[in-house]
Amino acid sequence: MPIRNVNRTVGTMLGYEVTRRYGALGLPDDTISLRFTGSAGQSFGAFVPRGVTLTLEGDTNDYAGKGLSGGRIIVFPPKEAPLRAEENIVAGNVLLYGATAGEAFFRGIVGERFCVRNSGATAVVEGVGDHGCEYMTGGTVVVLGATGRNFAAGMSGGVAYLYKPVRQRINTEMVDVEPLDGDDRELLLALIARHRRETGSTVAAGLIGRWEDEQTRFVKVMPRDYKRVLAAMKKAEEDGLPAEDLIMASARG
Repeated sequence: MPIRNVNRTVGTMLGYEVTRRYGALGLPDDTISLRFTGSAGQSFGAFVPRGVTLTLEGDTNDYAGKGLSGGRIIVFPPKEAPLRAEENIVAGNVLLYGATAGEAFFRGIVGERFCVRNSGATAVVEGVGDHGCEYMTGGTVVVLGATGRNFAAGMSGGVAYLYKPVRQRINTEMVDVEPLDGDDRELLLALIARHRRETGSTVAAGLIGRWEDEQTRFVKVMPRDYKRVLAAMKKAEEDGLPAEDLIMASARG
């Protein structure tokens, strides 16, 4: 279907009907799949639950994926466009604000405050503006290009993977910048492959083709307290503590 920037919160009323009928768990992934061409207005795919996939061949405005609740959003430039996607803006500011679950793939650069207060969604993008992952509490973010200043300010949970980052642009008050381990490399490669498949990204294709070398150019941004909690929970599981004791073990560190 065609879409214009006067069409705001596209998919939200559909998502409401899915949630009303099927509850918070929604439907199996891709049960409902909608494809758009053009320039979407603000809050494209806001609050979309699991089972709904929105694919946009074009670009979108601010707040796309706001409150994403399990759905999937895929955005890439028109196939006939002569521009290089990784050097151009494909979506606006404050994407995935307050998202709790779901996936988003953006082929191109996005604006400022990407994934602010994200608490559970997975996102792949090819460049972000200032204040990326601000106050993020969960989820996974992969940035295949440049980041703006003040990345990870107030980030207390979740994980971000950055490609060839400028260290001075990362706010390390609450996070550490670490090399990847084996699990990180496996997850990252899988997400990059998904990004390529969903968007046709040439950046992702290039990284996969040179993976042995390129994997060394990624770093992991990990919140310190979050890492401590994960370690405590793992130890509690190894010690055979009941599930209800895991949180207490995490709190004790």
